[in-house]
Amino acid sequence: MFDSVLNTDSFDKRRFKEIYQMSEKMRELKETGSEKLPSFYSLMGDIWASLYKMKPEMKEEISKGLEMNRSFMEQIMSDQSFQSFRDFTRLDDLSSALGTVKFSEKTFEWLEQQELNNQEFKNVMKKMQKQHRQLQQIQEQLQDSEQNDLSKKNQSQQQKAEQEQIEKQLNRKKKRLEKSIEKSMSEFSQSLQQQISNNSSSFSHLMKEAANETKEAKNDLKSLVGGIKQGSGDAELKKVPLRDQITLAEKMSSNKKIKEIAEWAGRFKQIARKKQKSKHNESVERSGVFLGNKVDRLVPMELGFYMNPATKQDFLRRFSEGQTFIYDQKGKEQLGKGPIVLCLDQSGSMNKLDTQSKGFALALMSIARKQKRDFALIPFSTITETFKYKKGKITPHDMVEMASKFLGGGTYFDKPLLSALEVIEESRFKKADIIFVTDGEAYLSEKFINDFNQKKKEKEISVLSILLGNNGVGTVKQFSDKVVKASSLKDEKSLQAFEI
Repeated sequence: MFDSVLNTDSFDKRRFKEIYQMSEKMRELKETGSEKLPSFYSLMGDIWASLYKMKPEMKEEISKGLEMNRSFMEQIMSDQSFQSFRDFTRLDDLSSALGTVKFSEKTFEWLEQQELNNQEFKNVMKKMQKQHRQLQQIQEQLQDSEQNDLSKKNQSQQQKAEQEQIEKQLNRKKKRLEKSIEKSMSEFSQSLQQQISNNSSSFSHLMKEAANETKEAKNDLKSLVGGIKQGSGDAELKKVPLRDQITLAEKMSSNKKIKEIAEWAGRFKQIARKKQKSKHNESVERSGVFLGNKVDRLVPMELGFYMNPATKQDFLRRFSEGQTFIYDQKGKEQLGKGPIVLCLDQSGSMNKLDTQSKGFALALMSIARKQKRDFALIPFSTITETFKYKKGKITPHDMVEMASKFLGGGTYFDKPLLSALEVIEESRFKKADIIFVTDGEAYLSEKFINDFNQKKKEKEISVLSILLGNNGVGTVKQFSDKVVKASSLKDEKSLQAFEI
């Protein structure tokens, strides 16, 4: 449990301990932060409570040794931008956990800046740190001595007397040191208050950075795990266990590659949403309307009845009975379609497009999830790997694994195409879609091409090949239904893949 300068109760303290155990970054911060500020763990607890609680308030009386924490928390909570930021974190486990990490990091950074710029402040801090280390050593010696008490029955009277004398000396040292520490902490607290007062603008600036980075981290996480439906990020995020949410967010903060993949995924999912919506609208036009009570599928005429006071009651009656006109969404979106398979070139020349291509893969996964179709990612080069995701669902662990892998090597087409057929053979549905992405050219025998095309016809497989760069379409056109040439995956031609 942490010692608090806020109005925290036993639930708050227990909940922070749970969050702390979930967060690797918090545990690291405790180790580094406590070297500069012995009460840093308690400070992290108060930062979390100030972000999470409905009405955090400062206590009138606090425990000894927490004066420094009070100085920090008064400065943090008095900032106007912090109060508005709390709308983002209040009663939100993930946002408050991310905010705790970011605010704690910035507080540690500010302490380092003051130590570097002010020699007097540095001296007071060093003195206090040294005394705390000495106290810790004495406490460890006393603990060792207490553990040896069980063996005292085997000692002589003289040995017992010597042991007791050592313990008395250690306890006297401890009491003297505790008084010295109390004085040093009071000096440090005064010096800290002065530094905060003199450098409030720099401290406030760092806290605003922490708030912005927290929002950015959560938005990146939503881009990574969210679907293509607008506003689905929060809903999809709630399906992920909190421990995994925190782990993935912290990995993203420390791993630039995962962050870039999240940014690309967010962009591609927006495009995929528009492509799928356009496809759905075309489907609706062909399929007409029928009776029901799905709000998102009400025809405009019914919405007009709802908005008109004279017809509103009649509309509500018919809606409750399922007698309002709604669009039939069937059209092209048939049930029982086979998997979506992405064969993704990871030869050495594709390295520059690695994060972009993985964001592209996540957007295709979101389409598979929306259509309730299995998804397979087949990265290929000299070797080939196959990753299967049931109905397009990917775990945080899978995301980290995907981000950290890149095959390199040469380009071979036969292995990924055979792997794609194996995935499709396992499916009980026909009408599978293969997206084949490459920037190279590779040899395929005439027999292989004939066998593949025969299997493609039997299973009603559609193959869209995206050829990046300047290579010719000679080989890919022999096994593809459609080939598009593009400069990169963000090229408008490549985006046809999101119309599947």
